Amino acid sequence: MNVHALDIEVLNAGALAPGDPLPLEVRELCVLALASAGIREGHLAVTFVTAERIRELNRDHRGRDTPTDVLSFGVDEDGESAGPRELGDIIICPDHTEDLREAIIHGALHLAGMDHETDEGEMLALQSELVRWIST
Repeated sequence: MNVHALDIEVLNAGALAPGDPLPLEVRELCVLALASAGIREGHLAVTFVTAERIRELNRDHRGRDTPTDVLSFGVDEDGESAGPRELGDIIICPDHTEDLREAIIHGALHLAGMDHETDEGEMLALQSELVRWIST
């Protein structure tokens, strides 16, 4: 029996050096973050992009014409879908990220429906706890 039915794609759009070992950790970090938020099934993609690309996405989708560290775009946010749940996309710019592991966790928690801009600190508290846990 499959414990985790998460399908996680990791894509490098020219932002990581060839052979960078981080993509191997991406899946584990996403599974950890999503399971902590109660999600054990679905599909998502994590893409590492350049500063120019994340600036374009930030401008087009959030009205902020500046690069950022991580963006998340949810798809089946209510959890209901005709087939396997499509969680969405996490877009990360390594050039604007202090801690790539934290950015991956942050993006996955957003895809789980959490939002630090509207909650009472729950998302960032869970994020901090997970980052501490993986750092030990």
